[in-house]
Amino acid sequence: MALIRQLRNRYFFFLDVVLLAVAVVFSYVLRLETFSVEQVGAGFFFFTSVVVIVIPVVFYFFGVYSRYWIYASVEELLLLSGAVTLGTAISGTIGLVSVWIVPNMTLPRSIPFIFLPLALVVTGAPRFGMRLYAQQARRRPELHHGSNGLPQRVLVVGAGNAGAIVVREMLNNPALGMDVAGFIDDDSRKLAARIAGVPVLGNRRAIPQLLEQYGINLVIIAIPTAPGREIRDIVTICERASVPTKIMPGLYEMLGDLVSVNQLRNVQIEDLLRREPVQTDTAAVQRLIANKRVLVTGGGGSIGSELCRQILRFGPSDLIVLGHGENSIFETCGELNRKLINLARSGGDMSAALPRIHSVIADIRFPDRLRAVFEQYRPEIVFHAAAHKHVPLMESNPTEAVGNNVLGTRNLLDAAVMVGVEQFVMISTDKAVRPTSVMGASKRAAEMLVHQTAWEIGKPYVAVRFGNVLGSRGSVLHTFKRQIATGGPVTVTHPEMKRYFMTIPEAVQLVLQAAVLGQGGEVFMLDMGEPVKIVDLARDVIELSGLEVGRDIEIIFTGMRPGEKLHEELFTPGETYRRTEHQKIFVIDSASNQVLPSRLNHLIAQLEDTVYSNRTEGLLGLMRDLLPDFQAADDTPIRSGNAPEGELSLPGDDVQVTPARSIRRGEH
Repeated sequence: MALIRQLRNRYFFFLDVVLLAVAVVFSYVLRLETFSVEQVGAGFFFFTSVVVIVIPVVFYFFGVYSRYWIYASVEELLLLSGAVTLGTAISGTIGLVSVWIVPNMTLPRSIPFIFLPLALVVTGAPRFGMRLYAQQARRRPELHHGSNGLPQRVLVVGAGNAGAIVVREMLNNPALGMDVAGFIDDDSRKLAARIAGVPVLGNRRAIPQLLEQYGINLVIIAIPTAPGREIRDIVTICERASVPTKIMPGLYEMLGDLVSVNQLRNVQIEDLLRREPVQTDTAAVQRLIANKRVLVTGGGGSIGSELCRQILRFGPSDLIVLGHGENSIFETCGELNRKLINLARSGGDMSAALPRIHSVIADIRFPDRLRAVFEQYRPEIVFHAAAHKHVPLMESNPTEAVGNNVLGTRNLLDAAVMVGVEQFVMISTDKAVRPTSVMGASKRAAEMLVHQTAWEIGKPYVAVRFGNVLGSRGSVLHTFKRQIATGGPVTVTHPEMKRYFMTIPEAVQLVLQAAVLGQGGEVFMLDMGEPVKIVDLARDVIELSGLEVGRDIEIIFTGMRPGEKLHEELFTPGETYRRTEHQKIFVIDSASNQVLPSRLNHLIAQLEDTVYSNRTEGLLGLMRDLLPDFQAADDTPIRSGNAPEGELSLPGDDVQVTPARSIRRGEH
């Protein structure tokens, strides 16, 4: 291997000169069935001289001598074929023209055509022979160096594009310390096939046998499109055999990034709840955002920061990241700037005119500050993700919920209208459906303000509802992980409580799709898939942590709290809705075409007066006047609903835990 690495392209130059001359000789032998100097005459020597000069010169200009051939691929094969073909055409033309000019010189017209495939063989064989030798040398087990000095025996689940790329990287990178035993794939047509030289050994039912047969100590799931139920099945099989698993991120996480071994990570709860990916119209989003000034409120939060990451991919002229928390805005903008630096270094499509990123610290409750920001940056598109969304906290602090979620949205809308913002997208929640919490009611009121503004100015100002996003700040997932880290117990409010979940990247990608569909005043709802029992989610998180329910960690139930529903609702009974042209996005006709209260502005003014005077006692009454279906915590609680759910609230550290009962090993 060391000798192979020392080979330089100058050696290939000398080899080309010799072997091309040999190829000319064989061309004559094939043409004349014999070879003698007297028989071939001067034409042979002239054509040979032309070939060994012209073809290396063409190679030079084509960059053939600048390639590193131990990593040769199809691209190098096509390059070499093109160079040989052009060089042969030039040489043959020169030779045949010279025959007409020079007396007594002969050159059979078929010689250049016979020479062409021979030239391809003699120039390609040494180069690709070296590549094959280097590849086999890299695959020798003794060249691998795992953490314990021995290679990890790896089984790759998924013999598709992602699996093939991962395997090639492992084979070409001995420092990774991974020795690939084979692929697993459920496609029977791939059984016994070899991909990148690695065999497909069977389907997932064969995993237990193969783990033992090949001494596998790591299983890699390389199917970015696999739904959660398939991943759960594979992980369960591997857990029973005590073999660790790693996984490639889903398509929503990868966001167009190249598949790489560096992306492998441990299986997370998001993977078990992963849904089948949907087709997204990235071209339409590109047309919406490219070269536009885009402002994102709540840019330091979970949803807001992901919006910024995905918006950056579509090349806005300016990205204004607005938020109240200086640390989160600092971190988000630092990450975005690092992405821009990498983009500039890679010479991507946007490198000629990279977006400008602006960090803005501002509170949306202060209208004067917002007007100044909007006048300075004059955004063309606004994504409004800033909100107070923690249900129990907002029940205890209703003036803050209304001040931020309702009045803050009004302030943003006023500033947007002032500078002529063309598109406004508000991030809402499924808790706005028949709200039972102050947070949900405040978001429904904010939707109404967006609807009113869209109706007044005739522009695509819309709201997009969705439920829980896994991993967002304050989400149940973080609560569970914190409780597990401290030894438990894990607390769940009710054994039958269900919620809908999606990952943050998936939710944001669909929000961008909904923005493209907006015409003005619509309320969109994302398809949240199937609801998940919170107790099942808790059990999965415990098991993915390597623990067992009942033996290592208990699950206890603490009872529902004010403002909570047993099942969140995506649509109210009798509400009209329809799918849009995008299969995962609904438009709620009844909410989009509703008749707004004639006293809307008056009620908002009263709410403002109540908030600023901190009169909590009158606030709920005003919210009921604004939203007749609002059922506050002091009313009879709603215990069930007809449809999906949204953001989840679980007891925090400040809640007295009084378990109704606990789950022990074997219970479900």
